[in-house]
Amino acid sequence: MLVRRAEPGDFAAVARLTVAAYEADGQLKGEHGYAVVLADVSIRAASGEVLVAVDEATGAVLGSVTFVLPGTPFAELSGPGEAEFRMLAVDPAAQGRGVGAALARACVDRAVELGCTAVVICVRAGMAASAHRLYERLGFVRLPEKDWSPEEGVDLLGLRLELPRG
Repeated sequence: MLVRRAEPGDFAAVARLTVAAYEADGQLKGEHGYAVVLADVSIRAASGEVLVAVDEATGAVLGSVTFVLPGTPFAELSGPGEAEFRMLAVDPAAQGRGVGAALARACVDRAVELGCTAVVICVRAGMAASAHRLYERLGFVRLPEKDWSPEEGVDLLGLRLELPRG
């Protein structure tokens, strides 16, 4: 598996798998228009870095994530010195192969490369337990003061990973 920056030719696959992953996890029930936001990969790529995990043998896009810095349009939690990633999604057919972990690690590595002090993310309270375990294994800790709700019935939990200094 190779993790790299998404190219415009990847955008249709990223849109499809992101919406499919969110639907499979039950995260689009009752949502008003979020599938459209998830599918608009070109907007995400214009204001952040969309990374993809690709099967090296077939070239198939297995998953994607959007890496952003504070003050950019898709940043929700990050402050000075922090990076953030959003919309991490793995094609339902590729789940259980370490794709999500590889994408999350790539975001952490990118944050270190940029000299950030931490990475912050938010996860839906009802998200699959496997996602919560992944972030815990990577060292993310709950930050209740970063919890928020973009709309009624959608509770997002703030998580933070301190990065090594120097």
